[in-house]
Amino acid sequence: MPLAEFVRPAYLNYAMYVLMDRALPFLGDGLKPVQRRIVYAMSELGLRAAAKPKKSARTVGDVLGKYHPHGDSACYEAMVLLAQPFTTRYPLIDGQGNWGSIDNPKDFAAMRYTEARLSPYADVLLGELEMGTTEWVPNFDGTLREPATLPARLPNVLLNGATGIAVGMTTDIPPHNLREVVEACIHLLDHPQADVEDLRRFIPGPDFPTGAEIITPPAELLEAYRTGQGSIRMRAAYEFDDGDIVVTALPYQVSTARVIEQIAAQMAAKKLPWVADVRDESDHEDPVRLRIVPRSSRVDREALMGHLLATTDLEKTFRLNLTVIGLNRRPQTLGLVALLRQWLEFRKATVVRRLRHRAERIAERLHLLEGLLVVFAHLDEVIRIIRRSDDPRAELMRRFGLSEAQAEAILQIRLRQLARLEELRLKKEQADLESERQAIAATLASERRLKALLQKELREDAAAHGDARRTRIVARREAQALREQDLAPAEPVTVVLSANGWVRAAKGHDVDPAGLSFKPGDAFLAAARGRSNQPVLFLDSAGRTYRLEAHRLPSARGFGEPLAARFALPAGARFVSVAIGGEETRLVLASDFGYGFVAAFPDLIARNQKGRAVLKLPEGASALPAVPLEDPATALLAAVTDTGFLLVLAARELPVLARGKGNKILHIPRARRATGEERLAHLVAFRPGEALRLHAGKRTLRLTPEMLEEYRGERGRRGRKLPRGFRRVEKIEREALPPPPEGRAPQQGRFAEF
Repeated sequence: MPLAEFVRPAYLNYAMYVLMDRALPFLGDGLKPVQRRIVYAMSELGLRAAAKPKKSARTVGDVLGKYHPHGDSACYEAMVLLAQPFTTRYPLIDGQGNWGSIDNPKDFAAMRYTEARLSPYADVLLGELEMGTTEWVPNFDGTLREPATLPARLPNVLLNGATGIAVGMTTDIPPHNLREVVEACIHLLDHPQADVEDLRRFIPGPDFPTGAEIITPPAELLEAYRTGQGSIRMRAAYEFDDGDIVVTALPYQVSTARVIEQIAAQMAAKKLPWVADVRDESDHEDPVRLRIVPRSSRVDREALMGHLLATTDLEKTFRLNLTVIGLNRRPQTLGLVALLRQWLEFRKATVVRRLRHRAERIAERLHLLEGLLVVFAHLDEVIRIIRRSDDPRAELMRRFGLSEAQAEAILQIRLRQLARLEELRLKKEQADLESERQAIAATLASERRLKALLQKELREDAAAHGDARRTRIVARREAQALREQDLAPAEPVTVVLSANGWVRAAKGHDVDPAGLSFKPGDAFLAAARGRSNQPVLFLDSAGRTYRLEAHRLPSARGFGEPLAARFALPAGARFVSVAIGGEETRLVLASDFGYGFVAAFPDLIARNQKGRAVLKLPEGASALPAVPLEDPATALLAAVTDTGFLLVLAARELPVLARGKGNKILHIPRARRATGEERLAHLVAFRPGEALRLHAGKRTLRLTPEMLEEYRGERGRRGRKLPRGFRRVEKIEREALPPPPEGRAPQQGRFAEF
């Protein structure tokens, strides 16, 4: 035989064995063969919920010796999973001893040390086993019989879920809430044409035993239930306790030890400076209690938690794959509606078999009762026949027309059962059984009665075993890992730029940047105040911006470092200003030809060492220092040329651009620009009501708010000439507003202009 001809059927046989007898659960009882055999073997050992537990090794021995000839460790591990309340939503086994913990599910004691019995919920699977509800098949050696499936009264396949890897397919069925699934089944019985949108009103999503939160959007959950395949996004539940973050519930199959290990690894790599400590405070009362201690009270705990959710198992995705062995005994992937319809079909068939089995037993008993009542109607003659006949059974059958079973029942009667009260009891039993037989016949003949019986039993089981939902389904924003600058401490810093392009950062805002020492031949140029976790922008005379992180700048204790070593400036360009800010920061960029625009800080951030061209300069023009705006809606701009023209205008008159030339701020005749006779020398932003001080050599001119109104004009105007002696302005300073009433301090700006 060619090898290909041999391998193909052999592999297919093996694949079908793995599918049917190992990896996939049966839709009816939701169990794999090993689980079914464990539960059945424990019931045969008398280990029901009210019984005294026995050693787990005894159960494993019976399972292996009678029904499941495989490894004992695999069998015991399957038994452990059925007993762990943090693994199985509705445990089938009540274990005593060390059965593992949520912190380490596989750290359970050996089977010789633990004891077990069935849980009350297991009766849902076993309660109708002896009522003719299932097929019985030979065990592996043909010496015993075992149930092919258990007559589950509830859709255990959804309640406890299942996971398995077969050949060519897998299953990942998450657990669900018993009460919700029962309500969906009842609704489906009343409305057979219901779709997945209808059932989602009762089953909003899975219900994991560990609690936590499901943050998958409702539309994605709906599609997953429609197709039987999708994903579930889970997030840990947490709260704030005295400045700390306390995690109270973890995603399914996530341990606290794993989360602590992931956080500790980030701390060791200095990628999590916001966290000072992480502790496991879990105990018997609080199975999950993980305390994360921030480094200071200034740490944004929500941002920190968002980073941890994005970078650790505090947020995790689980697959949803509703693949089961269907009623046709074939593997199939079903949507929620199809799965519940098939289970209801299974349940209906089980109830019908139970009722028919009961009807047969009732008929047998009524047949015997008819014979027994003959005794009381002909008591003396029956006694005479029994005393005198050589074959009383045959004589009774001939004399009264009884069957062999009836005659045998009469012969088994004890003398004390011939009392008058016994006759009344038998007649009452006969009437009750006849009434029950009629009720069963009516139920079997009526689809409406059968449906009502199914709904009644479902509600009873839901009342006996149901509980409240543990996993909340909430809408949350997507967790974002913090950037490197976000992880840096948000400390106040002052960034200082020298005329030769050397930069450094001093801690705090109370630093006099002009008073710092500089290298020989160098001098102070500009400074900006902000936070150490913010980006810093540098603007050169060619209109390009460059970026550095504030926390990466050298300390102000030295002279700093040259920016030319970090960036590739265009030929002849030099740095003209520095700015630091965030998402809301706005800057005015202008050229000495009198054109400019307002730009958002994020739009100016460069991505590489070559910088970002943001200000388009006419030939011969240079960029002026960037001007921060504290309040773009109300800020005023003072534009001064090197010939003494001053124009005061509203900053909102300038366009908001990401890059470009901008609009005309102050009019400078083209001929004078071209020859260099006149350029825009200074651009300063200030608030309404503030005064300006103009420095020209040793002379100072103070312009009050009233005086500045005389220079007010629309954008693009020429402005007015300053008084003689102040037409070569070297520096402009803002004069703060007077203190507001009632002792309230004025709002401080983020930037300082020098």
